[in-house]
Amino acid sequence: MNIGIPRERRPFEFRVGMTPAGVEALTRLGHPCYVEHEAGLGAGFNDLDYERAGARIVYSPEEAFGRADLVLKVARPLLEELHWLRPQTALAGLLHLNSARQDKIVQLQQKQITAIAYEQIRLENGFFPVRAPLSQIGGYLAAQIGARLLQNNSGGKGILLGGMAGIPPAEVVVIGAGLVGTCAVQAFLGMRAHVTVLDTDLNALQRICDRFPGVVTMVSNPRNIARVCTYADLVAAAILAPGKRAPVIITREMVRSMKPRSVIMDISIDEGGCVETSRPTTHESSYYVEEGVIHYCVPNIPSVVARTSTYAFTNAAFPFILKIVNEGVDKAKEEDSAIANGTVVYHGKLRSNMRFSSSS
Repeated sequence: MNIGIPRERRPFEFRVGMTPAGVEALTRLGHPCYVEHEAGLGAGFNDLDYERAGARIVYSPEEAFGRADLVLKVARPLLEELHWLRPQTALAGLLHLNSARQDKIVQLQQKQITAIAYEQIRLENGFFPVRAPLSQIGGYLAAQIGARLLQNNSGGKGILLGGMAGIPPAEVVVIGAGLVGTCAVQAFLGMRAHVTVLDTDLNALQRICDRFPGVVTMVSNPRNIARVCTYADLVAAAILAPGKRAPVIITREMVRSMKPRSVIMDISIDEGGCVETSRPTTHESSYYVEEGVIHYCVPNIPSVVARTSTYAFTNAAFPFILKIVNEGVDKAKEEDSAIANGTVVYHGKLRSNMRFSSSS
């Protein structure tokens, strides 16, 4: 199977669809890999690294897409990238099609593309193996980014996250006790913040209590969310509804009730966002102020640690990629339920529970 690895064209997307080590494993099995010139620079891989791994370097996106039976990407394709895809080929990446514009979905349908969304690959026990390491990275980064946003030079309240002797620490609220939220709690506690966690799942809250004694836990409902917003210095919201757009759980009224220059981080923005006042931002202009509150809504948070996150998600995705290239998409989907779960478009046919938004 011919494999294309293009350079990512979304602003501030520094990751790449496959590491040189992965390319070497694929080429040794007889699968030609076409890597676009400088595709790996953001993650610290140069063209020579890929050539030594057995790849052929190509110098146009049209060739990287056009030669491929399977395109390995990171971010959801831009509209021009969809034009470069050959009909009846396969695409794999962190696609988040639930928050894609409908015209992009139409392109996938018209070209009869098969699209495998890494973030939707789900094992029988409910675990998302490719999403997991990126969720961990996002959670860990939330604390260091949040600490910076509370600084005066970011427009924040001028609060040191962990406080000082005689000065209380920042009040941090984490909504969602999944993997992102758990890692965020660990990182915020490591910086000595005072942390409150909300979730609808009592078992998840019990795990937080057992792992992090001293953390306050509350059942997530509109009344409790409204309550914590009134005193929080920082709210990190990480809500996941697998296969669906993230539900809006923080209303504009709740945001308006927050103290001026507080921070809200919508970590669910890659799935459409869970805050009524949120809209996607970039790593260059990562935050904005609305209702007097700083909003951080970057969809691709792990991209700024591109080398770590490229290794993380490709390590997790590689067993599935290997099955697809060795057995073909159709057979792999039929025999592996995890790959079937991740196949959001199959020969142009959209999975029935997909929804669209007005984002990019």
